[in-house]
Amino acid sequence: MELKNARIILTGAAGGIGACIAKRLTAKGAQVVLIGRRAEPLAALQKEIFAAGGNSHYVIADLVSNEGREAIVAQASELMGGIDMLVNNAGISSYSLFKDEDPQAIERLYKTNLIAPVALTSLVLPMMLDQGHGHIVNIGSIFGSIGFACFANYSGSKFALRGFSEALRRELEEDGIHVSYVAPRAVRTSLNSPTVYHMAEAVKMKMDDPDKVAAQIVVAIEQNKNDVYLGWPEKLIVRINALMPRLVDAALRAQNKVMRKVLKDDHASLTGG
Repeated sequence: MELKNARIILTGAAGGIGACIAKRLTAKGAQVVLIGRRAEPLAALQKEIFAAGGNSHYVIADLVSNEGREAIVAQASELMGGIDMLVNNAGISSYSLFKDEDPQAIERLYKTNLIAPVALTSLVLPMMLDQGHGHIVNIGSIFGSIGFACFANYSGSKFALRGFSEALRRELEEDGIHVSYVAPRAVRTSLNSPTVYHMAEAVKMKMDDPDKVAAQIVVAIEQNKNDVYLGWPEKLIVRINALMPRLVDAALRAQNKVMRKVLKDDHASLTGG
């Protein structure tokens, strides 16, 4: 998709990959409405974009509520005069044994990672269909193709987002609306807890720089890619897992034990147990 003058909603814009995506999109000439829950980081990012000669606005809203999502689309449409692209980047993760997960936290994770992107897509799609063009970009995860122990809810939400993206792309194939699904592997951001970094070090999990990931996402958008998996050998394992999941089961058993041990050890150090 041509990014110059494109009118884009970007969720999860306040930090990490989102802020990097915002700066790269606006550097290409796009007009971006930055979505987040706190004004301070959004205002700081907008100031940085303006200083670089870019164009952006921001809207403070909670993605998990119907009212918040409706406000996002209404305000973004008014600010930009329409919407050409929706980038569903906002997401939350959870590194925990499923049996220890708080039910309210589980609900918020699925609402943020799955319900919000689906509902926002539903809100912007009518205007895209009316204008005869548009682009939905869903930022998923390698964990949405390979189910990882201790990430059951996160993997589950991203598996569903990947399936939604594939089905919707096929449905809209003749309507001028493109749907992209981009799946990074682990990314090094401040959103990760210290325990996640302990685990990554223990299992030698590679973590990518957020700006490098953002650069690949923007290329995928410009080239109207369907499905993009980032990171090697993870993209190969995605294919192996699709064809021979029991082989991947065996390959991950030792890693699963380490991941569980890191959780136990960090919990013990925090509680003095």
